[in-house]
Amino acid sequence: MARGSVLVADDDSAIRIVLNQALTRAGFEVRMTSNVSSLWQWISEGEGDCVVSDVIMPDGDAFELLPRIKSIRPELPVILISAQNTFMTALKAQEAQAYEYLPKPFDLALLTSAVERAIFEPKDNRSTQTVEAYGEEMPLVGRSSQMQEIYRSIARLRQSDYSVMFSGETGTGKNLMARVLHDFGRRKHNPFVPVNLAAVPVEAIESEIFGKVHNDGNVSAGALRSADGGTLYLDEISLLPETAQVRLLRVLMQGQAIPIDGTDPVRIDVRIVSSTSRDMDQMIRQGTFREDLFYRLSMVPIHVPSLRNRTEDIPDLARHFVRISEAEGAQARHIDPAAIKLLKEQVWHGNVRELENLIRRVCILYPQETITAGYVKSEIKNSGYFRQGMEKASNGGFAGLRGATEYFVNRYFDEHSEAGPPDGVYQRFLEEFEYPLITSALASTNGNQIKAAKILGLNRNTLRKKIQELGIRIVKTAK
Repeated sequence: MARGSVLVADDDSAIRIVLNQALTRAGFEVRMTSNVSSLWQWISEGEGDCVVSDVIMPDGDAFELLPRIKSIRPELPVILISAQNTFMTALKAQEAQAYEYLPKPFDLALLTSAVERAIFEPKDNRSTQTVEAYGEEMPLVGRSSQMQEIYRSIARLRQSDYSVMFSGETGTGKNLMARVLHDFGRRKHNPFVPVNLAAVPVEAIESEIFGKVHNDGNVSAGALRSADGGTLYLDEISLLPETAQVRLLRVLMQGQAIPIDGTDPVRIDVRIVSSTSRDMDQMIRQGTFREDLFYRLSMVPIHVPSLRNRTEDIPDLARHFVRISEAEGAQARHIDPAAIKLLKEQVWHGNVRELENLIRRVCILYPQETITAGYVKSEIKNSGYFRQGMEKASNGGFAGLRGATEYFVNRYFDEHSEAGPPDGVYQRFLEEFEYPLITSALASTNGNQIKAAKILGLNRNTLRKKIQELGIRIVKTAK
């Protein structure tokens, strides 16, 4: 006797055959179709205990069909499968109250398990809140299996208040994912307040987060109060001092915050999202991070993979960054397949951020219509010269940053000796040296941003913004 009836709709006959075999072996009765019309007829006649359907078929769209299904059979679970493996597809599936969404190619065991859960352990109806004003915009890019899992996680979590901790190497996109989690969630009309702990002096972190009562009686609100009703994003949470860890734990447990040097607690309604590039388990073992706070902050942990572990996403990412450059005024262009191949072979130590910087530099410096492998190779070489120069400087081979600069400039102009350097070379140098210049200034002042800004000739607010944009970590040495 069959364990239940499954309706399968997909215009790919090979997919239908594979699903029929897998579900039949699992003990289900299967009925298959290649179009929306037949599927709707069966559903309206009361057939099926579960539906497995492709999103796009010749005569219709499953996203358009789902509301009709919910109107006549609200308890019928629908599992969507799709080759359009984007964040927006996962989000629309969750919005349309699909029971599950699985990107193609999918694992048959996972699909069979989803069917079993859908039939025997039906879930409550999901949120019906809609995605407004985003259309097909792609805030997250990538078709790899790792990114698909992240898409589904964010889609499921967006309407909740669960604390989420993103982990992964620097430059993998954790900040963007935290922002997307907020922008597509129920708190999206309220503040999103990011605090990059690496850019805040250690002694100022507590007042930055919790606020402070000053000697004159004035109270600075702090990031927690500023984020009330919305989301507080704590980047590089591993840098949170011990006393601040205790205060934040109290906020999570009691929903109240007390400003530094204050006595009156303030009720706080805020979702806390955090990120880290460090091994938090090791920090807990070493006693530098509270285990109880870690588990409250990471009710849902999401690991963001490095770019070397999802190289199949590089073509989509590269084209995405070209479109961003075009939107900012660069000439419209396309990337040569040989250039894509070279990008996929490159080791991206700085992950997605390094890839973005390279693509946008190429778009600015080389005005030709096609981005060739030659342009990409040239920029990769120039970045290599810079790293070599800095390594020689750190090893005593050069007289500090000036020697590294001379090495880089000489190698750069040697490379372009025949044709001359491309337009915009000043901006190219500036981008390469801004990070080490600011880092060196901060190191020489032991993390004092006021003194560092004076050395660099920058306004303190400008310096602080650059520290955040470049992801510079301020390290203070004990006196």
